[in-house]
Amino acid sequence: MEFLVGNAKLKLIKGDITDVDADAIVNAANSTLLGGGGVDAAIHRKGGPKILEECKRMRATEWPDGLPTGCAVITSGGNLKARHVIHTVGPIWHGGFHEEAKLLKQAYRSSLKLAVANGLKTVAFPSISTGAYGYPVEEASRTAVDAVKDFLEKEDNLQKVIFVLFSERDFEVYLKAAKT
Repeated sequence: MEFLVGNAKLKLIKGDITDVDADAIVNAANSTLLGGGGVDAAIHRKGGPKILEECKRMRATEWPDGLPTGCAVITSGGNLKARHVIHTVGPIWHGGFHEEAKLLKQAYRSSLKLAVANGLKTVAFPSISTGAYGYPVEEASRTAVDAVKDFLEKEDNLQKVIFVLFSERDFEVYLKAAKT
């Protein structure tokens, strides 16, 4: 399913983000940047050791205490089809009373700003924070779609943003959010 937002396309697909051919895919990373579970593990596994090496260098120089929630950094795509991986840290769900929506929106916005700053045109996102971090998909989808739409309406340097949802249920939830 595809929507026009500003001058860009917003696309939703069901699939595996590690198979997406885009300028960048976004990794729902943890603050260590050293790999984890879910999407993070899949990207590091398929992307190969080059991504981890670049993350380790960033940890040693720029982010010795870990990447803060809502921030984003970029590495090469290693062995992935995507040329780059944008690593962002989404919030852990604590019932919605600890600025989770603000931090999740910031993770999407930081990733998009980084893509534009690096001259990228196509970016693919997973559903950030909805796995091990426990963010409810319904709430996360609304925040994610709103953040991306808001960015695309103001910024005309991106051509396409893709939400890649792993499950049929998540795809349907994000589709509903995109249609409203």
